[in-house]
Amino acid sequence: MPSGALHITILNSTLTHILALGLFGFALCMILTPLYTTAAYRWQWWKRQRSEAWNGGEATVYNQLHAEKHRRNIPTMAGLIFVITISIVTLLTNLRRSETWLPLAGMAASAFIGLIDDLINIRGTNGIAGLRAKTKFILYSLVALAGGWWFYSKLGVTHIYIPGFHEVYIGIFVILLFWFVVVATANSVNITDGLDGLAGGLLTTSFSVYAIICAVQGKYALAAFCMTAVGALLSYTWFNIYPARFFMGDVGAFALGTALGIIAMQTNTVYVLPIIGAVYVIETGSVIINRMSRKLRNGKKVFLSSPLHHHFEALGWPEAKVTMRFWILGQISGVIGLVVFLIGKYY
Repeated sequence: MPSGALHITILNSTLTHILALGLFGFALCMILTPLYTTAAYRWQWWKRQRSEAWNGGEATVYNQLHAEKHRRNIPTMAGLIFVITISIVTLLTNLRRSETWLPLAGMAASAFIGLIDDLINIRGTNGIAGLRAKTKFILYSLVALAGGWWFYSKLGVTHIYIPGFHEVYIGIFVILLFWFVVVATANSVNITDGLDGLAGGLLTTSFSVYAIICAVQGKYALAAFCMTAVGALLSYTWFNIYPARFFMGDVGAFALGTALGIIAMQTNTVYVLPIIGAVYVIETGSVIINRMSRKLRNGKKVFLSSPLHHHFEALGWPEAKVTMRFWILGQISGVIGLVVFLIGKYY
């Protein structure tokens, strides 16, 4: 067989394997979902309505918008379904030291912290039940710093890619960059997870784009990891779209946010992550703007409610409309990020 034909055959086999793991992730997640829902409704893992706004003060607008939703007693911690699914598929079929160990470990560690937070939320009594914000920040920072140390010392990464400058040496400071990217991404995804189907749809797009980036770079195991996440997220979103049957909780949002940040570091594409994840950035920015405005303008806010998706709800947009329009924005930003990556790859 000619070398060119052999290369095409191997590539076809690799792509088939990547797509097959996506289907495996979808099917396994569908199988596990009834087990979770049985336990969640039996033991009443209800998501508690928060009384404090992201930007500080009472969450009055949020509570008015979502009072009916919380009366329905919707369970949380459904992120366990796709975290377990991705872990099983990766451990059985796609474990690679140089590619999938790190995102798998980071996802699992962040999921464990999120699980503790969700359990406290379920059993708490007052305010925002769960771990204190400072405690969560410290714990997630420890996970990110541990991952950054592995990234630097075990994988030997000391350079970052900047279009126009190419590889820039930063040495041990790559650990700090790793920490910032992972913690910022995890928190941004968690902030965005506020409407039925919103985070699930956006994360599906983000991991799909990164699956393509990984494949273009020849990181096929990492591409398969991303596609496994896509399959699992499609299953989760099937049940999470309005009206949601369950929520992913911190166990899911922080887990996949952490994995997404790690994958951006592994592919050396931190420069396109804010583009691909533009909706996460905007959502987080709206919280920061409202918090600063309240402090500097005697309690006055720029947005009626934050994150931004609640502002549009307060303006009268139906929840499903906000979600789907944000999905479209996420898909557009994903395509733009992919184009920027492909251009930057050759300059």
